[in-house]
Amino acid sequence: MINALIVDDEPLAHDVILHHLKSHTDINVVGQCFSAAQAMNVLANNEIDLLFLDINMPELTGIDMLKVLAKMPQVIIVSAYQEYALQGFELNVTDYLLKPVSSERFNQALQKIRERYQLKAKATENQAPKRQHIILKVDRGQHKFELDSIHYLEAFGNYVKLWQEQGMTLVSSTLKQLIENLPSDQFIQCHKSFVINRDFVVGLDTEQITLKNGNTIKIGKSFKPRIEGIFERI
Repeated sequence: MINALIVDDEPLAHDVILHHLKSHTDINVVGQCFSAAQAMNVLANNEIDLLFLDINMPELTGIDMLKVLAKMPQVIIVSAYQEYALQGFELNVTDYLLKPVSSERFNQALQKIRERYQLKAKATENQAPKRQHIILKVDRGQHKFELDSIHYLEAFGNYVKLWQEQGMTLVSSTLKQLIENLPSDQFIQCHKSFVINRDFVVGLDTEQITLKNGNTIKIGKSFKPRIEGIFERI
C-alpha cells in the first residue's frame, strides 16, 4: 500500500484527486492538507510515500516547501501553472500534472510512482542482512553450520553429506528439503545429487565444476542452463 498526502489550498482540487484515485486501491490517502505548513507537520510525523502537491499556496509555495524538506517522498505536482515545471523536475519530482487533469494523464503519473516504489522496495530488500548460518539435525542433536564454511552438499538417500574444509558431516535431511532452507543466491544445484556453494567455485567447463579445494562436481545435463554464466554472477 502506498500512503499518500494531498496538499492544496483549494478544497475542489482535493475532490478531483480523490475522484481520480477511486479506481486505484493501492493508494491510501492518509491525510489532506490545505497549506504547506500543515503538510510539513504531517510529513514530519508520518510515513508518507506519495505527495500530491499544489504550487501556488499562501505563505509558502509548494516549490519552497520541497526545498526545505529533510526527507522527500515521491511527488506529483498538480498545478494550473506550467512555468514551474522545470523547477519541479530539478527537485526530482516524479511527475508534473497541469490542471485540469485527465484520467489518462493521472494514471500515467501513478504508474511512474508504482515503478519507483517497487524499485525502492527491491533495493531495501537487497540490503537485508545476509543469513550467516543454518541449524541442522545431526545424529540425535542439532548443529549450527556457518553457511560460508559449506563447500558443497551431496545427496545420500534420506541424508545429506555436508562437506567443509575439515571434512564431511552426515545431516538428517533430504537434499530437496535442505535446498529449500538455503539462500538461492549462494547455493546452486548443479546435479540431482549435488549443490555447490558458488563462493568456492574456481573453474567451470561443460561437464564439471572445480572448487577451491580441488574437488570436482559433475554437472547434470538438465542443470546446465542454471549454471551458465555463473562466473559473471560471482
